[in-house]
Amino acid sequence: MKDPVTVSTGITYDRESIEKWLFSQKNDTCPVTKQVLVDSELTPNVTLRRVIQSWCTLHSSDGVERFPTPKAPVGKQQLLKLLNDAKSPQMQMKCLKRLRSIAAHSESNRRCMESFGVAEFLASLIVEKINELSIGEVADSIFDELTTRRIDEALSILHHLQLSETGLKYLMSYRNGEFLESLTRIMQCGSYESRTYVVMLLKSMLEVASDTMQLIGLKYKFFTGLVQILQDQISQKATKATLKVLISVCPWGRNRIKAVESGAVPLLINLLLNLDSSDKRDCEMILIVLDFLCQCAEGRAEFLKHCAGLAIVSKKILRISQGASERAVRILHSISKFSATPVVLQEMLQLGVVTKLYLVLQVDCGRQTKERAKEILKLHAKAWKNSSCIPNQLLVSYPS
Repeated sequence: MKDPVTVSTGITYDRESIEKWLFSQKNDTCPVTKQVLVDSELTPNVTLRRVIQSWCTLHSSDGVERFPTPKAPVGKQQLLKLLNDAKSPQMQMKCLKRLRSIAAHSESNRRCMESFGVAEFLASLIVEKINELSIGEVADSIFDELTTRRIDEALSILHHLQLSETGLKYLMSYRNGEFLESLTRIMQCGSYESRTYVVMLLKSMLEVASDTMQLIGLKYKFFTGLVQILQDQISQKATKATLKVLISVCPWGRNRIKAVESGAVPLLINLLLNLDSSDKRDCEMILIVLDFLCQCAEGRAEFLKHCAGLAIVSKKILRISQGASERAVRILHSISKFSATPVVLQEMLQLGVVTKLYLVLQVDCGRQTKERAKEILKLHAKAWKNSSCIPNQLLVSYPS
């Protein structure tokens, strides 16, 4: 032990271990006695800690290092007082800054803060601040400076708390989705800082979401907010988090249509066009989202409207990673199977898409990817097999 603490049953544990048991694993019993802990307060066992430190000092010649006296984590009463004081508009910003400082100090503090209801308080504060504004103001203008600062602080703390799965699920369903609605409004009109924290928080919340109806029922404004964040290119963190959010919500058909109607497809294609060759993960995520969106007719139509869609997707095959190649071929498969007009087929020939599909058959890029490429080539053999656009050395291997 380095930081011995005693629980209400009188048993002493190392702080890190008992906090993991109580806060991360969400147990409410004493591991030794199996009794229910009526109070999760952990009392430092100062006497035992001093004995351990003395033993370390006595054995320093054997290479044992004496550890420093750990700083006590935030106490329940201190937190409750801060939360109570934060209800006063005059003291709110000061209390929020103090909470952020406490959260930044240690993992122990963050676990205590979650346990004592800080996340619920912050969610309530954010919802109330958004509700104080009329719908017209939220939709058409930027929040006032004071509201922005308070929301920024609250979202910053929520992000840095690194909430447990239970805490994230609680936020997802808070007030029957009212917190999620507030985050949607912030994505539209919040500061760059707030919007960044929102998408990073949403990424964590959606990773643990278990209620499918919540995910299917996301509103159109949710997707316009995400698209706007991508459009504004706030930061690399915000972009990555937004792409992960889209990946989490786009497996459902209704969400795909809402994302397409929000303008996601041309924006994603433009992002691919301007992406640095070293951003492999971003490229993979963009292709994953495009793959989802091209599984609906609306998405394929938007994809084909973009003059560079087919060209840039085929260009990524065999250049980025096996995962990127797989997604790119899946996109071409959706286009070829459901949206292959004579004009589209001719464009695929002229842009070298068909030649790239031939190359996929020649290299090691995954069995399923090869099967899809082969299926595309077979599907349009009449239009492509005798084309002069395909090199002769490749024509001999045309799949039959």
